[in-house]
Amino acid sequence: MRKQKKRIILENIRVEDYAAEGRSLARVDGKVIFIEGAVPGDVVNIQLTKNKSDWAEGHTIQINSFSTDRVAPFCAHFGVCGGCQWQMLPYEQQLRYKQKQVTDNLTRIGRIELPEMMPIAGAGETRYYRNKMEYTFATRKYIPADVFRQMKTEGINPDELPGAAGFHARGFFDKVVEIDTCHLQAEPTNLIRKFAASYTLDNGLPFYDIKQHQGWLRNMFVRNTSTGELMVNVILGYEDKEHREALLNGMLKAFPEITTLLYTINTKRNDSLFDLNPQVYTGKGYIIEKLEDFQFKISPKSFFQTNTKQAEKLYQITRDFAELDGSQTVYDLYCGTGSIGIFVSKQAARVVGVEVIADAIEDAKENAILNGLTHTAFFAGDVVDICDDVFFTTHGKPDVVITDPPRAGMHDKLVRKLLDIAAPTVVYVSCNPATQARDLALLDEKYKVTKIQPVDMFPHTLHIENVVQLKLRD
Repeated sequence: MRKQKKRIILENIRVEDYAAEGRSLARVDGKVIFIEGAVPGDVVNIQLTKNKSDWAEGHTIQINSFSTDRVAPFCAHFGVCGGCQWQMLPYEQQLRYKQKQVTDNLTRIGRIELPEMMPIAGAGETRYYRNKMEYTFATRKYIPADVFRQMKTEGINPDELPGAAGFHARGFFDKVVEIDTCHLQAEPTNLIRKFAASYTLDNGLPFYDIKQHQGWLRNMFVRNTSTGELMVNVILGYEDKEHREALLNGMLKAFPEITTLLYTINTKRNDSLFDLNPQVYTGKGYIIEKLEDFQFKISPKSFFQTNTKQAEKLYQITRDFAELDGSQTVYDLYCGTGSIGIFVSKQAARVVGVEVIADAIEDAKENAILNGLTHTAFFAGDVVDICDDVFFTTHGKPDVVITDPPRAGMHDKLVRKLLDIAAPTVVYVSCNPATQARDLALLDEKYKVTKIQPVDMFPHTLHIENVVQLKLRD
């Protein structure tokens, strides 16, 4: 019989500081405790989940006194949804912790010489800033433990409740938090979600059961733009033409502001859309967003920065760090749909974009045409394979390299390639300062970090972007 581990609870622990990934920390008898669900200044009881000789991890089970830094969260779902972990902190405090996160990562992981960091570029709007939301419709509703116990006491079977429309519960692949009002995207986003849910339930149709892999209404994407366009993509588990048309027609009547309405039939066992073909029900099948004077076509499967106003700020900083004067050849690595390369194109002699996802490259080419650019070129493939001597002979060696990798950072082969290319200037845009710090340590062989600028793209969350300028050493 397996021996059950003893629960270790620490009481009346004062939280001292912020730690990475949204956690806080305290020290007990010289041991560092990383804590979920608390902020510096709180006095809490903690249940440990990991306990090592010099550090431990745990989660808050009771707050005995609150930090004076706390503010009242504006969302009724705070603490259950898990999407906005820092609503209980004033925005200025969030920015301070995010800047500290960048500093800690670059100094402790990078361990390289660094210039003084510029103050974090905060967001002017901390609500309704997202241009894209993904909603999930599921048969299993997430119920907090205390509510679950009360329902059991009252003889209510949670499995007999109607499904939920909202967001995946943190740590549960099959359960969804029922959302009334999300404050991250402007209306009519919540109203559209509720309309689809009501139609489905009123007509006796099932939400999707991710365990059984059956059900009708699965997901819905809502994307809006600063230009006033609105795209909705409804994902269904199977085709039911009569109900599909009734739902979509009802949606168009209720929300005439929808400019493009699509539907996607997904019979797979996962929610990924990359290998599926969204069908245009009405509209042109895409929307147009603007950053400064540039236009970008956003298709239902396109990647685009989800905070438009902060994306413009992020790209402006990137362009400033590139220090372009009109004579340089710029290489845009991990270019996606070409947004950064196109954004800096007016100040460059030539822009060359490379991205492994072929569909994104097709979007990049269309965006270049949309903006009347003739000095850009975009190529699908791995940069390590593409950027050989023949490629450089054809397109020119880069004077400036801009790299914007995913959270995992750059592949070590790409870091070696950048060292071989030895462009005079590299601008590294990162959504994960920890992996960025690792890569900067490798680039330190030939490059010196000369500028650092954090940018907050996602208020009330623990996520942070960081832009670094590197110069080739003499």
